[in-house]
Amino acid sequence: MAVIAWIGLGNMGGSMSVNLAKAGHNVRGFDLNAEAVAAAVAGGVKPAGSIAEAVDGADVVFTMLPKGEHARAVYLGGDGVLAHADTRTLLVDSSTIDIASAQALHDAAAAAGFRFVDAPVSGGMSGAKAATLTFMIGGEAGAVAEATEYIKPMAANIIPTGGATTGQAAKICNNLMLFINLAATAEGAVLADRLGLDKQVFWDIASVSSGDSWALRTWYPVAGVVPTAASNNDFAPTFTTELANKDIGLAISAARDTGTPLVIGEHVQQLFQQLVDAGQSGMDCSAIVKLVDGSLDSAKTETAK
Repeated sequence: MAVIAWIGLGNMGGSMSVNLAKAGHNVRGFDLNAEAVAAAVAGGVKPAGSIAEAVDGADVVFTMLPKGEHARAVYLGGDGVLAHADTRTLLVDSSTIDIASAQALHDAAAAAGFRFVDAPVSGGMSGAKAATLTFMIGGEAGAVAEATEYIKPMAANIIPTGGATTGQAAKICNNLMLFINLAATAEGAVLADRLGLDKQVFWDIASVSSGDSWALRTWYPVAGVVPTAASNNDFAPTFTTELANKDIGLAISAARDTGTPLVIGEHVQQLFQQLVDAGQSGMDCSAIVKLVDGSLDSAKTETAK
């Protein structure tokens, strides 16, 4: 079994690292958040006091971090991965970050003699816990093949995407489509209700018709229809509005860099920004339905009273 260093033990990384430990690997985890470390340790991950301690003698390093700036700091900083890991160690970044940062990590790793792949995931917190994530892996073919073997205990699907940064490109475009679908699902659900349709009857129709989508089947924003939906739990987060806003912002940035108009995507980003501005950043992103049904405005009115 492999020695694995895992840096970033948050909502996704914590569960993913635990699944590797359950598979029998020796997993050493590092995070600045003590509670995140404790949760991972409870699942079989061994705590590391620093990046240097985590990567010492590791066969592979996984990172799962919030933004490009965090990934750059973890890999490129004076106390970072490239400064302390052995060049025989495979580096796998599963963060969802901007293309420029992903390219910078590839370039820096190659210059220092490391094998590096960008391997973001789709499937959310539930997929991380259930080990059913989809991994999109970009990089040199040999490194991608090697990373695939380590990834298997965490994944239902592992898809090589091509060269450097193509994993990030796939993730960014996929999430763009997801959030547009989510916004459309919210609008359709609210309109169906106001036209007198039973919520379950409408979902039954849409889920087997042309209105179907992953967002409709998994994140339906109306309570009492889809068991996995955050709408059943007062929009407690499975994928936060803040994170959704960040991810769709990556798509918009990439679109501007490539001269690609994202009229619908930009509108959906503005909706997420409205939720963030209204103090909903920590709520599930499916709370976008509140902008359609008026419940966010109603809540504001009640608070004001």
